Amino acid sequence: MQHIDLHDLGRYSDVLLSRDGEVITLRFADLADADALQSYFRGLSSGSRYNRLMGAASELPAGQLDRFTHVGEDDGFTLVATTKRDGVEKIIGEARYAIDDESNDLEIGLSVDDTMQGRGIGAALLGNLACRAAALGAGRLFGDTLRSNDAMLALARKAGFAFVPTPGDWKQIRFEKKTALAPDDIPCASWRLAAIAASAHAA
Repeated sequence: MQHIDLHDLGRYSDVLLSRDGEVITLRFADLADADALQSYFRGLSSGSRYNRLMGAASELPAGQLDRFTHVGEDDGFTLVATTKRDGVEKIIGEARYAIDDESNDLEIGLSVDDTMQGRGIGAALLGNLACRAAALGAGRLFGDTLRSNDAMLALARKAGFAFVPTPGDWKQIRFEKKTALAPDDIPCASWRLAAIAASAHAA
C-alpha cells in the first residue's frame, strides 16, 4: 500500500462542494488544530457526539485528541473539513482513516456539524475517503457504526456499502466496500496526481 509524504501534507488537500455549492477545504489536521477540533466536538449535539464516539462524552477525550492531531501516528490520519465564515476558517466536519498494511484495508469514520447536515457534506467526505483508499492502493474500506445511527447507515447504503456484523460487538454494524477505482480513474484531483506520480516512481 502506498504511504503519504508526511513532509508535504499540503499536496493532499482537496476542495469539495456542498449540495448548495459552498466551497469546503479538506486537509489533514495537525497540532495547531487541537483547540478548534475540540471546539468542533463540543459543538456537536449529544446524539451526534454519541454516534461518532460510540459513547457518552462532552468532548473528544484527551487521548483521542492527541491521536487526531498527530498525523500518521499508528498509521492513523485525521482530515478536517473547513469553510470560511467572515474570513475565519471554521471546522464543519471531520473524517479519520487508519491504514492496515497486512489486510490492505482502510478503516474510516466521519462526522458533520449538525447545522451543516443534509447538505451533501457527509456524502462528499465519504466519496473523498474512497478516492484516498484507491490512491493508497487499499483493496477495501470499512467502518463500524452503531446500529441506531440511522444517518450513517443511510449514507453508507446510498454510497453502495454492504453491511456485515461487527466482530465481537452486537451493538455495532460494519459497512464495507471494495475499492473499485484504478489510479487513472480517481476523481480527486490531488490524489490522482499523487497516484500517477507514485506509479511512475515505481516503474
